[in-house]
Amino acid sequence: MRSICVFCGSRPGTDVSYADAARSLGTTLAAKEITLVYGGAHVGLMGTLADAAIKAGGEVVGVMPRALVEREISHEDLTKLHIVGSMHERKALMAGLSDGFVALPGGTGTLEEFFEVLTWAQLGEHGKPCGLLNVSNYYDPLLNLFDHMVEKGFVSKEHRAMVLVESEPADLLDAFSRYAPPRVPKWIGSSET
Repeated sequence: MRSICVFCGSRPGTDVSYADAARSLGTTLAAKEITLVYGGAHVGLMGTLADAAIKAGGEVVGVMPRALVEREISHEDLTKLHIVGSMHERKALMAGLSDGFVALPGGTGTLEEFFEVLTWAQLGEHGKPCGLLNVSNYYDPLLNLFDHMVEKGFVSKEHRAMVLVESEPADLLDAFSRYAPPRVPKWIGSSET
């Protein structure tokens, strides 16, 4: 893998373990010579992640809509900052620049970004790994919801298995290196319509 896109909070959260995990992920990506692609901000977990990767000598690429740059939250020390016109352009460019996707703890924006790339993977639009860094069990309620969706017939077991989950950055990157997208012959069978 040459580059990983990381979605995470623009706030630090209430548990110091979130920032610790962001620093660890940034440092690990740099050590493995994997470019970090992220939203380009200097605040919250986003800033912590980028600062750690930069400090460890890694390449860091930010993608930010002009409206957010104008609010002075962009990081000034990135390898490259792409300035785009909208959030839609931001997500498309981040996806195009990346070989995989990680979600650290975050809020609705983090979830929205992660669910979009996961949905694209389910539709076969890409075969890149999508993973949750489940820091201090942050994503346990979401994982329970995924299992509930399978139980109730809205998500297939094959698509559920596409969500890679680890609590340590190195373990998640190892899972990414072994990932192969599932072969699901039909999105919805004729008997399910």
